[in-house]
Amino acid sequence: MHIGIIREGKKPHDKRVALTPEQCNELMKRFPHVSVTVQPSDHRCIADQDYVSAGISVQEDLSHCDILLGIKEVPIDELLPHKTYLFFSHTIKKQPHNRKLLRAVLEKQIRLVDYETLVYPNGSRVLGFGRFAGIVGAHNGFLTWGMKTGDFALKPAWKCSNYAEMVYQYASVALPPIKIALCGDGRVAHGCLELLDKLNIREVTPREFVEETYSGPVYVHLVSEDYYAHKDGTMWDKADFYQNPENYLSTFRRYTPHADLMLNAIFWNERIPRFFSLEDMKSSQFKIKVIADISCDINGSIPATVKDTTIEDPVFGFHPLSGTIEPPYQSNTIDIMAVSNLPCELPYDASAAFGDQLLKHVMGNLLLHDDGMIARATIANDGALTERFAYLTDYVA
Repeated sequence: MHIGIIREGKKPHDKRVALTPEQCNELMKRFPHVSVTVQPSDHRCIADQDYVSAGISVQEDLSHCDILLGIKEVPIDELLPHKTYLFFSHTIKKQPHNRKLLRAVLEKQIRLVDYETLVYPNGSRVLGFGRFAGIVGAHNGFLTWGMKTGDFALKPAWKCSNYAEMVYQYASVALPPIKIALCGDGRVAHGCLELLDKLNIREVTPREFVEETYSGPVYVHLVSEDYYAHKDGTMWDKADFYQNPENYLSTFRRYTPHADLMLNAIFWNERIPRFFSLEDMKSSQFKIKVIADISCDINGSIPATVKDTTIEDPVFGFHPLSGTIEPPYQSNTIDIMAVSNLPCELPYDASAAFGDQLLKHVMGNLLLHDDGMIARATIANDGALTERFAYLTDYVA
């Protein structure tokens, strides 16, 4: 069995990789019938020579490989027919820009296993970069606050050599008494929590958050029942909320007069009410000055997120009265951080964490005995959509 680590071909180039040199060797140790070949890349976060030094074969031609591992979508002209591919295809929501990609997968009779669809029997995700999206997103929130107020200066994560260096710089920073509202309870939110806890920022309850004042920074961790309620006033029911979100309304407005910085890390779809409206943002009682919209749903849960931003230019200013986009860091703007590829700012750390989970939870199913995980995640095989993803038929027709 031959596994190939492909070069990321989508532009702008992603620096992440599915397996580090150490993980490649661990894979071959656990599965002696497997060999690994790495395609050379001049933009990967790990140099080709590091793989060579670890005894991993590096060569351009991967045609001998049975399974090919990437991260982002593979350019159509780089897809090899009759292979098994694992990558994030971004097709399961019928994304228009990837329609041709899925058509090509079918035409080339590729077996496509999408990382995003790797789930346990209970439906929870196996893999993802959510933890590092939360870590970097929270850091960008602080970075934006420092830029806006002039209270302190931080390097962006992508200018740090690793996660440890990013955190170390806080040792010389005295965070002011800001109130932080963190929303969400998934991997992204827990990535935010990881950084907040590393910085020893005090957690307070929702009641304390709205009623008390503090001499140092504090945060409140809000989950769905803290900012949504049933329209008819009946008792909160989480399962019903996710099945029938249109029957609920947002109660987040109780926090907007008290929060300075908002970290948005929720899962959102168009049926779920927004946190607040553009009209709400015009109010003198709306005190939030920086929103790190880590979820980054355009025109989604944060109505002022009208576009996404880039790693190099991560923030735009939103003028709540005029509804216009302005340069950030002004006194009359609410500054929005809406980078959609946050884990790319710490590519090595994110890759190493991803590879560990890939080895621990996925490769045994892929290479030895599948308990159903791989079958559930297979979008296409032998030129046809699998039954689980037959709903994509009109998308590729």
